[in-house]
Amino acid sequence: MQYYFTVLACAVASVSFSQSRITGQITDRRGEPIPRAGIFIADSYDGATSDVNGNFEFISTETGRRVLMVKFMGFKPHVQSIVLDNQDQSFRIVLEEQVNELNAVTISAGAFTASDESRRTVFRAVDIATTAGATADIAGALNTLPGTQKVGESGRLFVRGGDGSETRTFIDGLLVLDAYGSAAPNTPSRGRFLPFMFKGTSFSTGGYSAEFGQALSSALVLDSKDNAEMSRTDIGILSVGGDIAHTHVWNKGSVAGKLQYTDIRPYFGLINQEVDWKSPPSSLEGSAAFRQKLGKAGMFKFFGNFNNAAFSLYNHDIDNDANKQLYDLTNNYRYANGMYRIALSDRWLLRGGASYTSTRNVIGLGTDNINENEEGLHAKVVTEGSLTQQIEIRSGLEVLTRSFERTHNSNFKTSFFEFISAVFSETDIYATNNFVTRAGVRVEYNQLQKKMTVDPRLSLAYRAGADGQVSLAYGTFRQSAKNEFLLANPDLDSERATHYILNYQRINNKKTFRIETFYKLYDDLVKYASPDLSGINNSGNGFARGMEIFWRDNESVKGLDYWISYSLLDTERRYLDFPASQTPSFASAHNFSGVFKYFVSDVRSQLGMTYSFASGRPYHDPNSGSFNSKRTPAYHDVSFNWSYLPKPFLIVYFSCTNLLGRDNIFGYEFSDVPNEAGFYNSRPVRQAAKRFLFIGIFITISKEKSVNQLPSL
Repeated sequence: MQYYFTVLACAVASVSFSQSRITGQITDRRGEPIPRAGIFIADSYDGATSDVNGNFEFISTETGRRVLMVKFMGFKPHVQSIVLDNQDQSFRIVLEEQVNELNAVTISAGAFTASDESRRTVFRAVDIATTAGATADIAGALNTLPGTQKVGESGRLFVRGGDGSETRTFIDGLLVLDAYGSAAPNTPSRGRFLPFMFKGTSFSTGGYSAEFGQALSSALVLDSKDNAEMSRTDIGILSVGGDIAHTHVWNKGSVAGKLQYTDIRPYFGLINQEVDWKSPPSSLEGSAAFRQKLGKAGMFKFFGNFNNAAFSLYNHDIDNDANKQLYDLTNNYRYANGMYRIALSDRWLLRGGASYTSTRNVIGLGTDNINENEEGLHAKVVTEGSLTQQIEIRSGLEVLTRSFERTHNSNFKTSFFEFISAVFSETDIYATNNFVTRAGVRVEYNQLQKKMTVDPRLSLAYRAGADGQVSLAYGTFRQSAKNEFLLANPDLDSERATHYILNYQRINNKKTFRIETFYKLYDDLVKYASPDLSGINNSGNGFARGMEIFWRDNESVKGLDYWISYSLLDTERRYLDFPASQTPSFASAHNFSGVFKYFVSDVRSQLGMTYSFASGRPYHDPNSGSFNSKRTPAYHDVSFNWSYLPKPFLIVYFSCTNLLGRDNIFGYEFSDVPNEAGFYNSRPVRQAAKRFLFIGIFITISKEKSVNQLPSL
């Protein structure tokens, strides 16, 4: 018996002698402790879990050279070679964060991303099509977001003190010239492209990527769909015309085409018109899209669009309404866009493409005839990928050519040709999942001006808590002067703006809160002394500053999705023929929108309502002693839409803008000369009609009977 105790004692002593006590602490790079991290000796059962202070302790019976491993979600595995020699050992282990695209903070300053695929979506692609009052117009829906102004007589995107021409549209990274349809004077135009074409929309109100140039205040970046899901035929019977579309899908590709005719003549007998139409606006439009996947990550896309539109109306004299002049317009528009994307390796992509735009206007103004022809070509090649797990880079080069010609009465012709080449590079550096820096530069050479420019861009984002983040953005942006100004002086420099943006954003489940403040400086704005553009130059300047709030909630009330936005704007410019620095006539200090969508399953209906408000805008009254000192009445609009699904493949759709029939006034026009009493007569600029009513029946024919056009209405 004593022998067995002796053997047991020796065995215990031997085991005790071959033990190593391992202790230490696990932290991140900032020194913050990491609790619940697993630490162990590889290929053994020896290990432990760190406590709330990151400390750990365990005993190992292993000896010799071994591998110590530490693992914790969100951080790179830590591997360290150690020698176990029956001595106590202590380690201070620092884990490096694993940058994960799904969890990493994203740049949000100045940007609203609309994509059903985005991990941090604020504004979904389907929202653009279903917002009441927008009538399925991209600009109409985006005008409910903070940073935009309600300019009802234009219909375009006016952003943060910039006019409608300062927002440029890009499809798959390629510039679109003249992205809006033709419209009568003081009547709103619509975007040429329908929202259901796109899988994602990035609306940047400032601080956007170095990839995009020739945009002074805002960039609207539209990403077309990669492929269709199924073959289908869509038919629309509309109160203003009709359309038919067909999509055919095969294994790795698809082709689609659409033809649409629009004519507003049915409204003439129903709704009083402020415009004295001779021939109402009508248009014939067609589009085609081809998509083909190439290999594992490659893609080729082509999109083409044509639009033929015409209208004529009478302009009445302000002093004598009986005197009128015929205004006639015929517009022929063509656009084509082709792009490709191929994988160079597991980490690198190459993409590129070209777009072509042609716009031809034939204008009759009384006895005068004016022909305008504009053509543009944009070509771009971009490489993008990852240098390391923390560093992503995007670089490219592009060329943009633009020609414009105006002929007056067949005997007076003016024109210009502009050639711009550019290179850009941009890097995203993920220091951690909580902090990202985007630094870029854009270099342009304008052959018309014989001038090279260098524009820096910088954005930062830091995660503040589990759901929030703070972002900063800075950048210099420029854009060539408008066509009519370059015709008068082709040597004009590009206009320039410098953006400064501070943003806080919080997304928690289905609730979003954003608050943003900005400051923008304008330089080299076009300035002239009189309407004949005498002495035109680049001596103008200005500023815009303000604060914006956005709140969205589609969780609190079942079936209800709503968002609220508010913008405060303070802006002044000394440009054009302004005698002093003043607020432009398109800018209102306060803008508010409330958008509500409610789905009533019992009656298979989606109801939508939008309320829009804008404070009075300045205008110049020549009877007043000061420039732009008067203000229009405040703008109010309540719009409504209703989608009813009697069958899964059939939709009856109704919408009405300005439901309450408010008489919104956007400004005043004044006669050129005073009357005998020395007073300048005037008339208000109103909506073409108090309300716009739309009724449509949409039918989808496909193998899947539950598919319909609701997402695209």
